[in-house]
Amino acid sequence: MSKIAASCTALAFSLFLAGCATPLFHKAPPVGAPVADVTAKLGKPDATYPTPDGGQMLEYRGQPMGQFQHMAHIGADGRLVSYEQVLSNEQFAQIGAGRWNKDDILRRFGRPAETMKARATDTFPNDAEVWSYRYKDDGVWNSMMNVYFNARGVVVRTAKSPDPILDERFKGY
Repeated sequence: MSKIAASCTALAFSLFLAGCATPLFHKAPPVGAPVADVTAKLGKPDATYPTPDGGQMLEYRGQPMGQFQHMAHIGADGRLVSYEQVLSNEQFAQIGAGRWNKDDILRRFGRPAETMKARATDTFPNDAEVWSYRYKDDGVWNSMMNVYFNARGVVVRTAKSPDPILDERFKGY
């Protein structure tokens, strides 16, 4: 039995050390750091999105199962403007229905945990789409932020819902 316990302890320690290699456990570089320092400290981004000002957003993915997503904003001068966890009520509240499109959402939040076609209704034709981000609503509730797009890729609305995978009320369904 002690051999099994020792193996489990070694496995847990290895997983802990592997986790330390992810951006979650690294402190962000200081604002103004060159992009080379940012990627040296945080690693290669999972995706890069150009910004209208000539800079770029670097995505450090926590989706599909994590409830976080970190984005590093690199200015046109190649220096870090900001680095933050972007999946929060405050960030989602800035989404402008009728003004934002899929590119705006990708630049702000990165790739979603899930994408699906919206159920056809009077408001949403058959070609509408929903992107869902897994996050902690108010830092407590296992939730999904759902962003609804029309056929042109423009945001129509957003809606919160419980996360069916992580919310205890949905276990067993």
